Amino acid sequence: MGDQVQNAALDLFIALSRASQWVNAHADRDIRKNGLNRTEFGVLELLYHKGPQPLQQIGEKVLMSSGNITYVVDKLVNKGMVRRRASTEDRRLIYAELTEQGEQFIEEIFPAHTETIEAAENGLTAEEKQLASELLKKLGRFAQENY
Repeated sequence: MGDQVQNAALDLFIALSRASQWVNAHADRDIRKNGLNRTEFGVLELLYHKGPQPLQQIGEKVLMSSGNITYVVDKLVNKGMVRRRASTEDRRLIYAELTEQGEQFIEEIFPAHTETIEAAENGLTAEEKQLASELLKKLGRFAQENY
């Protein structure tokens, strides 16, 4: 019984890793086509959907170290897509926010990026995608709570 459970866990781990790798390969190719890397795109997407964010919190949301966030935000500032702004309440708190150019850029490329991800996931029906999403969220919560 123990071997079957262990094999099922390893099979799931391998399947999950490979599926993630290949879906990410599609997404990364699309992102690179637009002159960005995955992390830069993740920051732009976060700022577009959630509005200005403190630099300290961006790393947690896009799963990066704070040193890397500074570097990525610097690159996006240099590209004219993001600006830094000090908080009016606490001058030590620095926010990153989209510039008008950054907002236009993400609005232009996001629909096609979504289509790329949808095409990469077309191996599952809509119902299977929903079920897989629910199961993976459950798995992720459990792994996080027991870390």
